[in-house]
Amino acid sequence: MIELELPFPPSVNHYYRRVGPRTLISREGRAFRRKVCAVLAADGVRPLTGQLRIEIELYPPDRRRRDIDNVQKALLDALEHGSAYRDDSQIVKLEIEKGAPVRGGRTLVRIRKI
Repeated sequence: MIELELPFPPSVNHYYRRVGPRTLISREGRAFRRKVCAVLAADGVRPLTGQLRIEIELYPPDRRRRDIDNVQKALLDALEHGSAYRDDSQIVKLEIEKGAPVRGGRTLVRIRKI
């Protein structure tokens, strides 16, 4: 099992940007991905194989309204990019819960093999 404390992810609304006909990951999205990769590397995380269950606890940085489904893309892609698992198609169960706001925001993630 992998347990991580990560920064609060950017919304999918801020994760991508358009440049002409191309869609790219935004500066905010790239910064989040770098932070997640740094945490995974510091913890010595190796890619899990097989089917996975992921539990996510989100603690937003403030009381603004946020859709819980808008943070999944950035978070799951960053975990894959940082080698927590090989491909997000391995995820067969995903649980997400939003808690009360905390200063700066944070995300708790547990990844388990099924």
